[in-house]
Amino acid sequence: MTETTTRTEVIAAEPVESLAAMLEVRVPFTAGSAVPPLWHWMFLLDRRLQSDLGTDGHPTSGIPAPPGPGRRRMFAGGRVTTYAPLMIGEPATKVTSIAKTAEKEGRTGPLTFVTVLQEISQGGELVIREEQDIVYRAPGTGALPPAPEPPTPPAGPTLSLAVDERMLFRFSALTYNTHRIHYDLGYVPTEGYDGLVIHGPLQALLMGDHMRREGLDLVGRTYGYRLVSPMVGPQTLTIVPGQEGLDHGAESRSEAGAICAVSTLTEPV
Repeated sequence: MTETTTRTEVIAAEPVESLAAMLEVRVPFTAGSAVPPLWHWMFLLDRRLQSDLGTDGHPTSGIPAPPGPGRRRMFAGGRVTTYAPLMIGEPATKVTSIAKTAEKEGRTGPLTFVTVLQEISQGGELVIREEQDIVYRAPGTGALPPAPEPPTPPAGPTLSLAVDERMLFRFSALTYNTHRIHYDLGYVPTEGYDGLVIHGPLQALLMGDHMRREGLDLVGRTYGYRLVSPMVGPQTLTIVPGQEGLDHGAESRSEAGAICAVSTLTEPV
């Protein structure tokens, strides 16, 4: 396994323009503008050869690499500390490595947890430090069980987004995500789902973006997020304040009210 990878590229305006159009929001995207927090997920991507992809769409080697044949990969959550925003028109460098690996026994069988560390620098300064938690499940374990009955969210502003096949396709393309559960309806039963899976990173991005739109600054803070249960589409998801209020976190809820992802906003460690 490769221990560290490094990628450098100029932060272009077009991905910001593209995501803004998909979400139907107005953000500046000319040279010298700041990339909104969490929107860095469209940049410095691992662009692998087609021959490197497995049958599920994920690369079969690299960071992280599957711990064994047939293991099902899931995006479980992560933590993003934004020290300063990425600036459009300037080069940036991302260094990726494995922070830790752990073996556990879960409700659906054996699990391998891999934490991927990504550090993005621009202008000689560290601007974003991120840890992503990836889980590998044993084959045949199916999808995660549904979450328990959720509590009522506190009063506060909400954000709804109608997610259909077109949006799943566009977000997959913007983030170079080739996992077939997001766009191949004939494949999804293979991994135990009954519909196209709405991306965990899309829900995480929306929770953080809801905070941004409501005037909360993610710069200088650590944004944590965790995926609780799968959300399949098409459907309209709603971002609501977390149990301690929007200034401390948010939740992504399905049309049925199930909590599918949660987030927190804290001081950096």
